[in-house]
Amino acid sequence: MTRPHSGTQSKTPIKQEVEEASVEDAAKLAPKLIYEVIRRDGEEELDRTTRSLMWSGIAAGVMISFSVVGEAIFRTHLPDTPSRYLIENLGYSLGFLIVILSRMQLFTENTITTVLPVLHDFCWANVARAARVWGVVLGANIIGAFAIAALYVFTPALPDDLTPALMELSRHAMGFTPSEAFFRAIPAGILIAAIVWMVPQAEAVGFFVIIVFTWLIAAGDFTHIVAGSVEMAYLMIQGQLGLWPAVSTFFIPVFFGNVVGGTVVFSIMAYGQVRDEMESTPHLDG
Repeated sequence: MTRPHSGTQSKTPIKQEVEEASVEDAAKLAPKLIYEVIRRDGEEELDRTTRSLMWSGIAAGVMISFSVVGEAIFRTHLPDTPSRYLIENLGYSLGFLIVILSRMQLFTENTITTVLPVLHDFCWANVARAARVWGVVLGANIIGAFAIAALYVFTPALPDDLTPALMELSRHAMGFTPSEAFFRAIPAGILIAAIVWMVPQAEAVGFFVIIVFTWLIAAGDFTHIVAGSVEMAYLMIQGQLGLWPAVSTFFIPVFFGNVVGGTVVFSIMAYGQVRDEMESTPHLDG
């Protein structure tokens, strides 16, 4: 009796279909498709009303404060050991988890999300649309940051024992020279853009991607325009920081550094790696 051959020579049509589906699932998140997911998200953001962007941005400015509060809680209650620094910076991830998973408008996410549609179809109309989103979202983030900082300063919303850690963290964040603040903002912009790029592919483990990358921002002592604005507002409301030093030493350098990292470095490189593939598959543009 002749025995059937083992291996791949006698695959049934059903088995072949299953294998083909597995291959398609593995390939579905190729770079050009990740790019397309983010670009289409960006198109939706560019079409949102100013009111929607404003309220979402204010919510993000409020919620990102829990990155500062989380870090302060760890610093206050952990023993002062050499490893405390690495552990306390896990608290920095809390606000980002809330904002990103809730899909609130955070300015540094927009340095890639709303830029890809502009790179894809460059015209001054799209540049103006992106500029509108950037301006509204950043302004709303700052409003939210000042609102929540005022709550922390003027009400007993937080325990008194957190105040020393909040002051220490805020003074440290505002203590860089303008050049230091600018260059430390570039890696932060890159890392936030990388989160936006990776989350569609990460799916179930997106939670851990956000934790690891935002922890790296804190542990690397990089500067972030929105989370840092909570610390800036916390000091300004108490008269510990003047307007001009805050703007010239922190806000402007960090703004440009985050933009360089998220847009000039990450977004353009991400677009460059898929440009030829996108041009050869115009059906994805629909």
